[in-house]
Amino acid sequence: MNQFVLQHGKSPELRLFPHLLEVGAKKNGSIQLHAFPSTATEGIRIYYIIEGKFEWRLNHEAYVLYPGDVVLIMPGTSFGSDHGVLEIGSFTWVHLNIQKQENGHILPGKWSGLSEAEGAAIGKLLSLSSSPVLSHFQDAGKILKSIQTELFGHEIGYQARINHLIDELLIQITRHMTRQSHPGRDFPKTFMRLEEVLRENLAHQWTVEEMAALVGMGTTLFTERVKSYSGFSPINYLINIRISEAIKMLKRPDISVTDIALDTGFYSSQHFSTTFKKLTGYRPSEFRNNHLRNK
Repeated sequence: MNQFVLQHGKSPELRLFPHLLEVGAKKNGSIQLHAFPSTATEGIRIYYIIEGKFEWRLNHEAYVLYPGDVVLIMPGTSFGSDHGVLEIGSFTWVHLNIQKQENGHILPGKWSGLSEAEGAAIGKLLSLSSSPVLSHFQDAGKILKSIQTELFGHEIGYQARINHLIDELLIQITRHMTRQSHPGRDFPKTFMRLEEVLRENLAHQWTVEEMAALVGMGTTLFTERVKSYSGFSPINYLINIRISEAIKMLKRPDISVTDIALDTGFYSSQHFSTTFKKLTGYRPSEFRNNHLRNK
C-alpha cells in the first residue's frame, strides 16, 4: 500500500473538490510516540482500518479498532490516543467539509447528487448515531479505494464519479448503521478475553500452542484467525501487547527498566531495549526521559 496525504489548497488532485479537505492512506510500520494526540476537527472524518489494532479515544470514550472497522468522526468531536501513541498497522481516510446545521444535523452540499430530502435524512441519521464505530464494513474500504483511484487516474468523468462515490459512502454508512443491531462482536470477543489473560501474565513465555488452547483452537486455525483479525502473526500480536503494556509501565518512574522487561515477558533488558527501539524508534530509557520532560 502506498502512503499519501492529499490536502485541499496544497494538492492539485483536490482542486475541483472544495468539499474534500483531506484524503489519505497511512501504513505504520512501527509504534509512533506523540504522533496521535487527541484533537477536534471540523467537517466529517471517515477512517477505515486496513490492518492492525488501534486504541483510539473518540469523544472521551475508548474504542479498540480492528481491520474492517469504520470510524465516523462528526464535526467538533475529539479523537486521538490517550497517550499520543499510534500503533502498528494501516488505515485510510477522507475528511469531508460538511458542517453542522443550526438544528445540529449535517447536510451535504451542492456537489451531492442526493435530493434535498435524502441528504437531510442521511445527515440526521449520521448526527444521531449512538456509536462512531461500524464493524465488519469492508465495502467502505472498497469505496475509499475507488475514490483514491479516481483522484490519481484523472480519467474522463472522474469529478462526477468521485462525487457519486462520496454519496455512495454516506449512503452505505447510514444503511450499515441502521442494520448494526449491536456494536459488539462475536468472534473477536474471544480474542478480547485472550488479550485479558495474556496481559494478566505477560511474564509467562507464551507459545502459539498455549494461546491457541486458551481459545479452544488448533494452532493452524488460531494462526489464520489471528492474522485475519489483527494483521499480525500470533507472536507479533503478543509482542505488540508486551510493548503496549511496557509503554504504560515506563511512565511510572518507580519501576526499573529491568523489572519492566521481565514483567512484560522479555528475556532480558537488552532484548527488551532492542525490541522497543525497533517498534518505537526509542530506547526505553529515552522514552521515559522524554515522557518525564513533557509532563
